[in-house]
Amino acid sequence: MARIAGIDIPKNKRGVIALTYIFGIGNSRAKNILAKANIDESIKVQDWNDDQIAAIREQVGAFTIEGELRSEVQLNIKRLMDIGCQRGIRHRLGLPLRGQRTKNNSRTRKGKRKTVANKKK
Repeated sequence: MARIAGIDIPKNKRGVIALTYIFGIGNSRAKNILAKANIDESIKVQDWNDDQIAAIREQVGAFTIEGELRSEVQLNIKRLMDIGCQRGIRHRLGLPLRGQRTKNNSRTRKGKRKTVANKKK
């Protein structure tokens, strides 16, 4: 099992798919990394040799990934909440940020339904 950027990537998958297991590397970035390292996309991880793994590690090191990227995202969210902008307020309240309607849907963001009892007559 190859270890890149502190993550054990699965050995029985193709290189492009395996690299996406690293936080911050998606499909297109994985293709670019393999192209710059001169490695075929269809080769499985178990068939990589040490030189190829070293070349991939070097290419991956150029990007902000994993813990550093996670902390950067959290700091950006905290900054939005601190300045009190619309997106920050929506983060604080646990509501959708990007203009979705919340009357009927958005249960994932709002959580389980809270039943409100009818007023007794």
